[in-house]
Amino acid sequence: MKFNLDTAWKDATGLLSRNFGLLAVVAGVFFFLPNAGMTIAIPEMQELTKAQSSGNFEIMMAAVQDLYMEYWWAFLILAIVQGIGVLAMLALVRRRANPTVGEALGSGVRLVASYIAAQLLQTVVIAGVALSIVAVLALTGLQVLAALGAVAASVVALYLLVKFSLISPIIGIEGERSPVAAIRRSWTLTKGNSMRLFLFYVLLIVAFVVVSAVISLVLGLLFALAGSQAALMGEAVISGIANAAGIVLMVCVLAAIHTQLLRAEVQPSVPVSHHGED
Repeated sequence: MKFNLDTAWKDATGLLSRNFGLLAVVAGVFFFLPNAGMTIAIPEMQELTKAQSSGNFEIMMAAVQDLYMEYWWAFLILAIVQGIGVLAMLALVRRRANPTVGEALGSGVRLVASYIAAQLLQTVVIAGVALSIVAVLALTGLQVLAALGAVAASVVALYLLVKFSLISPIIGIEGERSPVAAIRRSWTLTKGNSMRLFLFYVLLIVAFVVVSAVISLVLGLLFALAGSQAALMGEAVISGIANAAGIVLMVCVLAAIHTQLLRAEVQPSVPVSHHGED
């Protein structure tokens, strides 16, 4: 059965409306407060923002590297905390047993190691494949092939991101503890629907970026009028809200996609040609 974008969006917005209160609380505790707190507590976060606004890729990457080298421990803690939050929200919106918030958080704590391991494994696979493509074509010494290698690596990386996109709900909803099994399961569930899923993700990302940019611009100007300290506080608040809102939307979207593809797996339709997909 082909993935239906309209159905997925309706299911995602339905999950959001029915569970908004609980999701907002979890997102506030596990995403808004940690992100806003780090933005205020770590001065180098401001340097990263300036580097990003400069438009210079080398300056931005140097700022990112310096930040992570010095505060790797803080980002590790943040990754664990936010991993628990994601898994808890997934359990809240889709677990058949209708867990309480406490039970969902407990599930997140038990599964967070598997979640982080799966994310790291996914990153290693994608980076390894992409760099291999670039390296092989760069060895030819031809600039045209090297450029084509970079393009091909980007395409392959995006494809793999789509294929691995259901790792989170597979761990958070199905309770899968093996990172390798979660990756394989995501690959299987997305089979035949990669292009449709990619289009859906792109549309959502573009819409979210546009809306976030407009809101950030308006609120940022308002905070800036109140002075430099208010601007700093405002930036932390805006960044925290945007991050929390994005995570909540992502959780509902991934849960809706997972449910639709799981339903198709249990009740497959008449086989049709995939026209070369997957």
